[in-house]
Amino acid sequence: MTSPKYNHHFSLQNLPFGIASSPSHPSPQSATRLHDTVIFLHDLQQANLFSEIADLPANIFIEPTLNNYAALPKTLHQTVRQTLQAILQLGISVLPRNSTESIDQVQMHLPVTIPGFTDFSCSLAHVQNAGRAILNDPTPPPGFFHFPIGYTGRASTIVVSGTPITRPLGHFYDRSTPEKHVIYGPSRAMDYELEIGVVIGTPVPAGAGVDAQNAEEHIFGLVVLNDWSARDIQGCEMVPLGPLNGKAFGTTISPWIITTEALAPFKVPGPEPRVPLPPHLQDPGEFNYAIDMTVGLKSESGGAETVLCRSQAQEMFWSARQMCAHLASTGCDLRTGEILGTGTDVSYWTTES
Repeated sequence: MTSPKYNHHFSLQNLPFGIASSPSHPSPQSATRLHDTVIFLHDLQQANLFSEIADLPANIFIEPTLNNYAALPKTLHQTVRQTLQAILQLGISVLPRNSTESIDQVQMHLPVTIPGFTDFSCSLAHVQNAGRAILNDPTPPPGFFHFPIGYTGRASTIVVSGTPITRPLGHFYDRSTPEKHVIYGPSRAMDYELEIGVVIGTPVPAGAGVDAQNAEEHIFGLVVLNDWSARDIQGCEMVPLGPLNGKAFGTTISPWIITTEALAPFKVPGPEPRVPLPPHLQDPGEFNYAIDMTVGLKSESGGAETVLCRSQAQEMFWSARQMCAHLASTGCDLRTGEILGTGTDVSYWTTES
């Protein structure tokens, strides 16, 4: 997403937030993107272009992460977005000199400090596919229709897109021998998982809880997330406590956070509940997003790109809001910058793969 090839995603209706640096802005700081142009927001604030937003803290956009901005109330985020749109409708030329940079001259950084990472499994199709592959049984786990199932992941190894991932060492079954002894070595079964990451904005204090219908007030935005997985290591450690080293070595997120305000036109209804839900998980209406995602594979030596899978986020059985509500329902706090992964969002694989 740092390549000019994606510029059609970065229209005036998007205006995502990220942390960027460039030769003219060597310190990582808040930025947005319009087509191929990265706009450094501190320069705009210094030029008093946000002067009518009384509650916007001074120097909020010079900080090296978005955490303090993301923690601000939704009403303030909406006002900043509306102000940016009004300015940019007049054209890039009205911006302060040296406040912009071409995307190919910019380095993107991790957008937030991430205090926690929880990965859910919200896709019924994925749960059924995994059941067929592992157990020859597509029946979902008993709790799947009652609440979004998940586990606690490693926040410390979340990196921004473009960061190299090292193939992990670990224990796994040697399937090349009849005995299938446990051996130790480099993973032989590296895999990707296409997910959406939910970035927490305004925090939820411990013990406060939040209902799904109100949880969007605490969601800053969404990122694309790749939950790298070593399937052989994961398979050896799954019983009885679930994944650890098979997933702990790295998770990649996109550098730009797409705000919930930008995503509002894409809200759609999700699947109907299969069982009666407790009040905090009830979320009627349009709670999912119509987001189409594709994974492509291209060799370093060049050649055509192979599409591995396509997915549609609107088919997620559990929504971002329900993930937040479920995690907070026990009294767990949700801190600014935390990421909640949706789990693999697989609607269908392509015949190309």
